[in-house]
Amino acid sequence: MKKSVQYLFKISIALTLVHSLSAGAQNIPPHAEGLKEELITVDLAGNKKQVGVYSTKIGVDKPTRLAVLLPGYPSVVRPVVEAGVMTNSKLTGNFLIRSRRFLADINIATLIVDCQSDSGDYCSSSYQASKQRQQDVDKLIAEVKAKNPSIAEVWLVGTSMGTISSSFMPLHNPTGYAGAIHTASITEPYASNSYRELGDFNYKKASTPQFFVHHAGDPCYLTTYTGAKSITDKYKLPLVTVTGGGDFSGNACNAFTEHGFRGKEKEAMAAIGGIIKTGTASQLDIN
Repeated sequence: MKKSVQYLFKISIALTLVHSLSAGAQNIPPHAEGLKEELITVDLAGNKKQVGVYSTKIGVDKPTRLAVLLPGYPSVVRPVVEAGVMTNSKLTGNFLIRSRRFLADINIATLIVDCQSDSGDYCSSSYQASKQRQQDVDKLIAEVKAKNPSIAEVWLVGTSMGTISSSFMPLHNPTGYAGAIHTASITEPYASNSYRELGDFNYKKASTPQFFVHHAGDPCYLTTYTGAKSITDKYKLPLVTVTGGGDFSGNACNAFTEHGFRGKEKEAMAAIGGIIKTGTASQLDIN
């Protein structure tokens, strides 16, 4: 009888452990599935901080390329990392953030970049275009590379307002990045409430290779496809055109319309990953 009670007790403990592990797995948000993540923080001048979230695919210890993710409006993330995954942030719905799990693989790690800690709720366009922004982000990148010496290349990946950063950072540090990829880029800098910093911007001024990824049906008046086509034609830059998707919702410039590649996240990230791994855009049409 005593042995039977002990056996039942052991079974009960085992079931409790299984249930606990199962519940823990269920708490991992979809955007972090399959990822191992770490909050990286560096000190800036004036007691400010620069924070980022470093992500690798589970089981990958030596990625060779780092994709620096520069999210869109308001470009303030304020991430919360618990038990090895990002559980919450102010910008979880952003295209780059919600889709990072499709980019991280055996070769590529990702780094979500927050705005510096003193920014409040808005990462201004003037700051994103500044030398200071580049220096703050580069300090974070240096910390990641020091912890992960296998990383040989750093790529900038901006989306929407974040393309101000991905456009200006190569100007401020011409040799610091293997390339810059602008997704849903700001193409109408003179439109109402747009970002004048990108007015008449010369994408050839920096020697860093530049790539554009844009949805053909982007409804946002700040990021028109015709504008992206005009820029890439003018500067003879590769333009990856995405079509299709679905389950669109929200404002035209919201992350859940074609502007945020809704329904085409995997395909768009596969194209971005291909550019990062090969340095070329081999597939220009994503259907």
